[in-house]
Amino acid sequence: MTKVIKVIALGSLLASSTVYAVSTAACAGCHGQHFEKVALGKSKIVKDMSKSDIIAALKGYKDGTYGGAMKGTMKGQVTALSSDDIAVIADMIKGGAGTATNKATEHAAAAAVAASKLVDINDAASSTERIAKEDLAKKKVITEEELGLRKVDLYSEDKATPSKGKFTRAAAGAADRFERAYTNAPPMIPHDVEGLLPITKGNNACLGCHMPEVAPSVKATPIPASHFANFRPATGMAADGKITKEGKEVDNTGDFKTIVKKMNKLNPARFNCSQCHAPQANIDTLVGNTFTPDFGNDEQKQKSNLIDVINAGVK
Repeated sequence: MTKVIKVIALGSLLASSTVYAVSTAACAGCHGQHFEKVALGKSKIVKDMSKSDIIAALKGYKDGTYGGAMKGTMKGQVTALSSDDIAVIADMIKGGAGTATNKATEHAAAAAVAASKLVDINDAASSTERIAKEDLAKKKVITEEELGLRKVDLYSEDKATPSKGKFTRAAAGAADRFERAYTNAPPMIPHDVEGLLPITKGNNACLGCHMPEVAPSVKATPIPASHFANFRPATGMAADGKITKEGKEVDNTGDFKTIVKKMNKLNPARFNCSQCHAPQANIDTLVGNTFTPDFGNDEQKQKSNLIDVINAGVK
């Protein structure tokens, strides 16, 4: 009877959206539905660990005493877990039933979205008070220190040193996302990247969380459809020396309507994520930012629609 009561209690517990938010739903993307994968190419295979080892690992990630390359990433995943939550998750993993990726992911995503916040990374740099204070056009005299980004006079090279910024931020999964700088701008990386870079041919840690089928459950920004397409036209040269694109002669100095070739995998040209998406330092900007983005709607602050508007303005 005691066992039956425990099973019923556990079933009721897992039915709540709160527990779904700390369930194994967010783990499946990296570890696999049955915890059979090496997460991000670096972790142990969790299904082969004992229950006590799983509990010890999760508690160690939480208090910072456990983990190598995965330490920064896992810290954000387990910070909110209680000892009871950790025990339940260990039971679920060792139970062998696997992650119910449909409803579990749905509830986890809903809980994550409710807790997330979008940060305007340029808010302080764009304040009207700062812009007015730095407006050189209104000053009769401009000092050497105000002329450029040096912030020291022209005769003090020993003092003209770059600002020392710290790149330490909240771990992946625990960091607030940044608002895009403008419509369809590559979003900047809001979380710590320790253990996640560099990206190599054999290991791209970004894909574990940001692939579209995984991202909602781990509160990550999904890789947009534009990264699963090829925009490069087949270019050649005709016998008469004229440029051809997609088999047609074109005036290479004029507009050419982009042909979107959809792919069933990530375009290899988009593999090097950090080429456009960069981690951010905890540092003040040297000058104010007078640029004001014109978003068509609030959704464009956090989502790309580039593939839908790639030919906007091209006849």
